[in-house]
Amino acid sequence: MDDIYDVIVVGGGNAALSAALSAREHGARVLVLERAPFEKRGGNSAFTGGGFRMVHHGAEDIKKIVPDLTQDEIDRTDFGEYSVETYLDDLFRITQYNIDPQLAEVIVLNSTDTVQWLRTRGVRFVPNYGRQAYNVNGRFKFFGGVVIYANGGGVGLVESLYDACDKHGIEIRYNARALSLLRTNETIEGVMANIDGIEQNIRARSVVLASGGFEANREWRARYLGPGWDLAKVRGTRYNTGDGIQMALAAGAQSYGQWSGCHSVAWERNASEFGDDDGHHTGYRHSYPFGIMVNSEGRRFLDEGADFRNYTYAKYGKIVLEQPGSFAWQVFDAQVAHLLRDEYKLRGATKVKADTLAELAAKMQDVSVQNFVEEVEAYNASIKKDVTFDPNIKDGRTTVGLKFNKTNWANTLEKAPFEAYSVGCGITFTFGGLKIDETTHVLTIENRPLPGLFAAGELVGGLYYFNYPGSTGLMAGAVFGRIAGREAALRALDLAKAGAEAVA
Repeated sequence: MDDIYDVIVVGGGNAALSAALSAREHGARVLVLERAPFEKRGGNSAFTGGGFRMVHHGAEDIKKIVPDLTQDEIDRTDFGEYSVETYLDDLFRITQYNIDPQLAEVIVLNSTDTVQWLRTRGVRFVPNYGRQAYNVNGRFKFFGGVVIYANGGGVGLVESLYDACDKHGIEIRYNARALSLLRTNETIEGVMANIDGIEQNIRARSVVLASGGFEANREWRARYLGPGWDLAKVRGTRYNTGDGIQMALAAGAQSYGQWSGCHSVAWERNASEFGDDDGHHTGYRHSYPFGIMVNSEGRRFLDEGADFRNYTYAKYGKIVLEQPGSFAWQVFDAQVAHLLRDEYKLRGATKVKADTLAELAAKMQDVSVQNFVEEVEAYNASIKKDVTFDPNIKDGRTTVGLKFNKTNWANTLEKAPFEAYSVGCGITFTFGGLKIDETTHVLTIENRPLPGLFAAGELVGGLYYFNYPGSTGLMAGAVFGRIAGREAALRALDLAKAGAEAVA
C-alpha cells in the first residue's frame, strides 16, 4: 500500500471529523491524528450543547432535518424562520462588523445543506425545546436562531461522527500530538507527530489543521488575552494549546482575527480547571436573563436582559473576570425558578437559598450585605411593571433610571424562596488564528495559499470579534471542515494521478 496518505487531519472534534468524512467521501485515504486518548476524544465539540445555527424557513424545513417530528409537535410550536439576511445581520452585528464577509457568507449559505449532509453521516437532530423555546400557554416559540441540536448534545455529535469514520474506513490514531509540518519550501508534505511517546514523520499530499485554539494554554492566554486570563477556568478540553496555529505560523501562514478576544461565559465559580474533569455541562450558568448578577460589592454591573442569551453569554464571562475578585452571583426568586436551565439543579453548583434577601446576602460569600439589599430595592422600584413578562421574546419589560438598566425580562425579586449561584469566568475558545480563503486554503502573509495546507474549526481567525452568536461554532466547523476535506482530497488525488502518469 502507498505509504503516503492522501489527507492527514490534525484534530478530533466536529470540524476535524467533518473534514475526514468529506475527504473520504471524495476517495481519499485519510488519517486522523487526535491528541487526546480515546476516552477523552472529541475536542471542544464534546463539551458543547450540540446546537447548530442554520438558515430555515419554518416547520417544513425543520421536518427535513428531523423527519420523526410529530404533527402534535408541529401544531404546538412556532419554529419561526431564520433567513440568510437575518443570519448575516446577526454575524455582522454581534462581531461589530469585523467578521470576514466572505467567510461569513460561506457559513450562512452552506449551513442548511451541511446539516443535511451531517444527517447522511449518521448524526440525528432534535428540536431544541427548553433551551431555545419556552412553553407559554401550551405553545412553544423559538427564538435566537437555533432550532435544532444533535441528539445527545456534543457527546452524541462526536460519537456519531466517530461511528461514521469507523464505518467508512478512516484511520484514527489517539495520543497523537502533531508537532510540526513537513515541507519543502512552502509546500506541505505531511506532519511530524509524537504518537504514544514516539516521534515520527507521516507523509501526506494534503494536511487539514482542525486542532482548536489556544484557550488551554495559560501562557498564551496571558500573553494575548491579557493579565488575569491565566486564572480563567477552561470549559472544554485540556488539549487545545495552540499547536496547530503554531506549526502553521512556523510554516509561513498568516495570523488573523482578534487575538485579544475569546468566547468566555459565566461559569461555576468552583469548577475544576478543565472541563473534562468536571463533567460536560455542570458548569453552565446561562439563565441570567431572568434574574440579576451582582459583584462582591453587591452591585449590578451589566444588562442581564440586553438580548437573548445566545447573543450575550459569550462576552459576559470577560465582564465577570473584570469584577473584584473575578466572580459574581446570579440571583433569582421563586417567580422564575421554573425557567432555570437543568444545570442549576445538578450537583456541583455553588448555591445558597433563603426566605429573605438579607438572609440570602449573608450566605453569599464575599458580598456586601447592605449594598446588595439596597441594590435589589432600587432595582425592584425601577421596573416598568405595566409590561408583560414573556421569556420567548424581547419583551421590553425594562428598568428605568439605573446605572445598568435591564432592557428585557426585568422581574421584581420579591417572592421567596430566593436563590443565588456563584459564578466565575469560563473560557471556551479563542478568536485569533489562521487566515483562510473561502475554500479553506491557509494563506501566507501575501494572501497566497500555502500548497497542501487547509484549516477548519476554532483555529480559523476572522470569524468572531468581541462576541459570538451561540451555536455558530459547530456550524462553521462543519461547513469549513466539509469544504477542507473535499479540497484536500481533490488536491491529493490530482497529485497522485500526476505522479502515476509520470511513472508510466
